[in-house]
Amino acid sequence: MTDPSHDSRQDPRQGMTVVHRRYVPYSHAHYAGNLVDGAYGLGLFGDVATELCIRSDGDEGLFASYSDVQFLAPVRAGDCIEVSAELTKVGTRSRTMEFRLVVVARGRPDQGESAAEVLAEPVVATTATGVVVVPPRRVGA
Repeated sequence: MTDPSHDSRQDPRQGMTVVHRRYVPYSHAHYAGNLVDGAYGLGLFGDVATELCIRSDGDEGLFASYSDVQFLAPVRAGDCIEVSAELTKVGTRSRTMEFRLVVVARGRPDQGESAAEVLAEPVVATTATGVVVVPPRRVGA
């Protein structure tokens, strides 16, 4: 008899990725230097997790926990950012996801009020691991 918890076959949903891009408005600046608080990125992680759950399970899911949250670089008002979630582990009802927030363009107020540039090397600003739970699959779904 085979133990299903030791099944070497990977769930086909594993590796699914969702990416959102957005501009960080100045209304979200919270600190000197137009810095945005870390909670801003965590909220966006919730958004990509929701879409990933919809795509993988047909349900929005419910965030259960974050682990290993790393704030690696500042996020500022005027940044264009890319937020991604990758489904890395599929349990019976739990979904483990890896998150990244990357700054891809940044305002350059030193060069003019509305000056900005695409960064030659995107900056990884925040990473995290999170677990989302989804309801049990419905029969016939």
